[in-house]
Amino acid sequence: MSEALSSQLSLHVKKEKNQSSFWKRVKKEFPFAIGSTPFIWQLFFFYLPLFFLITSSVIKLSQAGHFETFTLEHFRTIFTPTYFHVIKNSLSLAFFTTSICLIIGFPLAYSIVFHGGRLKSLLLFLLIIPFWTNFILHIYAWFFVLEKHGFINSLLLSTGLISDPIQFLNSYFSIYLMMVYFYLPFMVLPIFSSLERFDHSLLEASLDLGANKRQTLRRILIPVSMNAIKSGIYLVFIPSFGEFVIPELMGGAKDLFIGNVISLFVMDYHTAPIGIAFTVISVVALLLSLIVLQFGLKQVTKLLIGGTSWAKS
Repeated sequence: MSEALSSQLSLHVKKEKNQSSFWKRVKKEFPFAIGSTPFIWQLFFFYLPLFFLITSSVIKLSQAGHFETFTLEHFRTIFTPTYFHVIKNSLSLAFFTTSICLIIGFPLAYSIVFHGGRLKSLLLFLLIIPFWTNFILHIYAWFFVLEKHGFINSLLLSTGLISDPIQFLNSYFSIYLMMVYFYLPFMVLPIFSSLERFDHSLLEASLDLGANKRQTLRRILIPVSMNAIKSGIYLVFIPSFGEFVIPELMGGAKDLFIGNVISLFVMDYHTAPIGIAFTVISVVALLLSLIVLQFGLKQVTKLLIGGTSWAKS
């Protein structure tokens, strides 16, 4: 009887130890489990769709929609100068939009942080407030500004600077104006966040050591903020590369861009595999562009710090 009681007690103690060790492991691994949620999300909503995208580009379906065979026919169809010209148009759109946003965005973020004073929050609020309304409404609002009888032409005519209205719409001017208008906050916000946390004593130390404001800006402020600048560049460059609504509406569909071509192909069941293949080629072109961009930014950082003779002047 005593042996049976002792064995029950030992089993009970062992069970309690196992339960306590289990909950200890749960508490220990809980932060990792919470942190792994983004990876699971990325797996299901990025890697799996990308896998299906690549797979769909190399399979041939029958008329009934069933799998027939693997093929590279869809890629051969789009390997023509016409489609490479479309990719070039999208790369040019992304490059110029990013460049203009950077040229405007860095001084704007710098001015808000270092010269905004009490109006800093208000200026940042004015920068973000356009996102409160629908994107399509922004485009149609700009129609009234840029049309022949719109605000800009009326202002120029009233001041006597022009005698006839200027055709702003359906041009590259209207495309780039709308692109910069929409994507500029994506450039300003990361740079603003970086400059807001910037140690101002570094600027004072640089000036005390004999550097002028231009040298301090080039060798200290910009290199220290380079990670934020890179984030802003990527946030603008990547979506600009695939943008098609703005060129379609503001440019009058005079030139084709990647988004336009993909949407035209995918809307038709019979040409959808060609559109998917073109998407894969476009993604490869984007990745190669980002690699070149990353290398270029790294070299620019070295030049700003003083890696060459002209940067030391």
